[in-house]
Amino acid sequence: MRLIPMYTWNKGFRNFEHRHESFLNRPWSQGLILLTCVVLAMLLANLPFTRVGYKEVLETPLSIHLGNFVFPHGMTVEKFINDILMVVFFFAVGLEIKREMVYGELSSRKKALMPVIAAFGGVIFPALIYTFVNIGTDAASGWGIPTATDIAFAIGIMSVLGDRVPVSLKIFLTALAIADDLIAILVVAIFYGGHIKLLYLLGAAVLIFFIYLMNRVGEKRSWYYMIPAIGVWILFYYSGIHATMSGVVMAFLIPMKPRFSREYYYHKRVTFRRLLHEYDSYEEPGGFPNALQRGLLRQLSHTSLNCIGLSYRLEHSLAPWVNFVIMPIFALANAGVYIPGFEFFNVFHFDPTLGSVSMGVFLGLVVGKPLGITLASLIAVKTKIGTMPAGASWKMLFAVACLGGIGFTMSIFVDTLSFADYPEYTEHFRDMGKVAVLMGSLAAAVLGSVLVTGVNKLSSK
Repeated sequence: MRLIPMYTWNKGFRNFEHRHESFLNRPWSQGLILLTCVVLAMLLANLPFTRVGYKEVLETPLSIHLGNFVFPHGMTVEKFINDILMVVFFFAVGLEIKREMVYGELSSRKKALMPVIAAFGGVIFPALIYTFVNIGTDAASGWGIPTATDIAFAIGIMSVLGDRVPVSLKIFLTALAIADDLIAILVVAIFYGGHIKLLYLLGAAVLIFFIYLMNRVGEKRSWYYMIPAIGVWILFYYSGIHATMSGVVMAFLIPMKPRFSREYYYHKRVTFRRLLHEYDSYEEPGGFPNALQRGLLRQLSHTSLNCIGLSYRLEHSLAPWVNFVIMPIFALANAGVYIPGFEFFNVFHFDPTLGSVSMGVFLGLVVGKPLGITLASLIAVKTKIGTMPAGASWKMLFAVACLGGIGFTMSIFVDTLSFADYPEYTEHFRDMGKVAVLMGSLAAAVLGSVLVTGVNKLSSK
């Protein structure tokens, strides 16, 4: 056997590490992982030897039983994913929305109006199309399913399309998706909660007010927010408002200002530089860093960390966990829909009593989203409320708006909350909704990509 020299191993490891980091940093990497998990979930739900086990795993109880005390009541693996792990997702989304509203694309009236108006159009039109298809039927309550845009898939596809999409439209669609997330959060909170229990809700309000006061008096240490956040989640869970909303509320209460000021940072940096220079000449048997240097480096790390706002630190640290752990797990748990072969071609069947969840969702995503975004943008420009993204044509805006029909994450999440009023049809409705979300998102992605490529070719001639 031929031995590989150590330097080759090291070089190979560094190359692997570099490729690993490069893959995770690619804008399309999250979308690729999510798509893989969707395919795997569909296989697990439909293959004869995995179908039963897949469902049993999701229905496995996770509640803690201590005598007559049960906490959380009714918790299963599926509910753990949707009611606890998704809280972290919504918390991260809330941090991103807050950052954009304070310093980013939604921070001023001029910046925010165009994508916000377009986002409202992209919510209203799909809801109207779904309602038109299902009005007067048992499926009518699912109107919120096709109203969302999945920012991860949209950005991933735009990154693959490269410079064929103007930079201004990439920013426009990203800001639109963020505004769309905020609207979707409000839709879930207002229309898809359970029976409201005012006592728990009042307790949550009191605790939230206490956290708000902490923020106002300048408290910026993380544990002072993370521990009360658990209490807020528990109170939301039992109040009838979906528990994921606690993540959004907490995100808006996390301080953005750093604990240490710029002046303090500059003062400490000069001090650290002087002390490090002094300690450089002091050698210990253990080598670098010696005991004095280790203590100084810990102080430097502490100071540097607290010169970054808690909100930014949490958003940065949570991003890889949300993108590459929580969202793939969510896709594995929620995208698996059992579809018997003979029923696959009847997905869009319309019943006068039951309606057609699939038809409403599919048309809402593929037709309603681009029409709503484009018409709302047109109204905003014609009334001079908003301005057209620089270097963009209406044809290209419509093509990019088609990518807004990629609903996936939020659409599937709303689907899991819908149709509770019809327990005998709930599972069927939700399964058809998920199938339509997957098919509609795929169709929107293909349509948008083809149109962007076609418009780009026409404009370049």
